[in-house]
Amino acid sequence: MARPAPWATKVAAVIQAGNKPAALAQIKVAPSVRELQALRALMMKHTQWKADKLLLQAVDDQVASLSHPRLHRSP
Repeated sequence: MARPAPWATKVAAVIQAGNKPAALAQIKVAPSVRELQALRALMMKHTQWKADKLLLQAVDDQVASLSHPRLHRSP
């Protein structure tokens, strides 16, 4: 059994509070693709959040950037 994603529920609480800039900042520093997918699943359960194209696009962009291998690695 998979453990629940606490990061996703915390970001969902920030979205629920109406602080969109803070939610976007948290999405940009997401720890993993799994956490972002959990957040996307939570967002799809709420009709109001599902209609927010900016947040959904931010999640999709971050999933794409975390999914691809890094082109440049720091030493």
